[in-house]
Amino acid sequence: MPSAYLSQRGVLRITGAEARAWLNNIVTCDLSTLAPGAPRFGALLTPQGKILFDFLVYAGDEAASTIYLDTARAGAAELTKRLGFYRLRAKVGIEDLASAATAGERFGVVVQWDGAEAPEEAVGGPDPRHPGLGTRWLMPEHAAKTFGEAEAPAYEALRIGLGIPEPPGDFAYGEAFPHETLMDMLGGVDFRKGCYVGQEVVSRMQHRGTARTRLVPVTGALLPPAGSELTAGEKPVGQMGSSAEGKGLAMLRLDRVQEALAAGGTVTGEGAVLRLEKPDWWKAGWPVS
Repeated sequence: MPSAYLSQRGVLRITGAEARAWLNNIVTCDLSTLAPGAPRFGALLTPQGKILFDFLVYAGDEAASTIYLDTARAGAAELTKRLGFYRLRAKVGIEDLASAATAGERFGVVVQWDGAEAPEEAVGGPDPRHPGLGTRWLMPEHAAKTFGEAEAPAYEALRIGLGIPEPPGDFAYGEAFPHETLMDMLGGVDFRKGCYVGQEVVSRMQHRGTARTRLVPVTGALLPPAGSELTAGEKPVGQMGSSAEGKGLAMLRLDRVQEALAAGGTVTGEGAVLRLEKPDWWKAGWPVS
């Protein structure tokens, strides 16, 4: 079955009897019932509601006294530091297993799709964002590198084809709100849980429906490079994100796109025409011509 070692992903470990309750109080997802084999998708936000870090959260035991975060490797050290700011008197330990000093202590991330066979002593479960993304496993880095058989680009093409955003190709940390990166539709925000960092802003966007900018799946014979400016009706409407095999993601101002499409215009970038492709899991408003 296809599998890939995701070298761009890193792992943090949080330990202590208070680990689950402490983390639940600061992140967007509900961890009150976090259990082994059932990861959650969530993020740590700024007080203004923008995404500082996003991650998948795994329970290492039934009591969730050991929790693992699967996050962007480039930001793992900074996430460790930032979580330390919130530790205060909580009896928790926070370890960066992406850049551990001893090679034997480093952890890596493997993803399998079209079926899954649990590696020995690995922590993991189905990706909560979309069933098509398969199952993810966290394990010692040396094992992860040999376990992943397919090239990582194969997984990237799968992810992009399903319309699932990831940084840094689709958005930058500190600049996007959860709604803009589709976390509200991908299970990354629990709107019924209590307070967490940035909760007031995110809740207000949800109830007022003020998320005008979103990452949108697009297709095209020749898609522009990531970061390219996109226009519609001669007006700027957004920026291109990641792409692979004729499919991609674009951060678009949907109200401006709607206006352009209604007038018979198209979304273009670097001379290429982009077609918006609505996924079956999409729940928000969608531009129509």
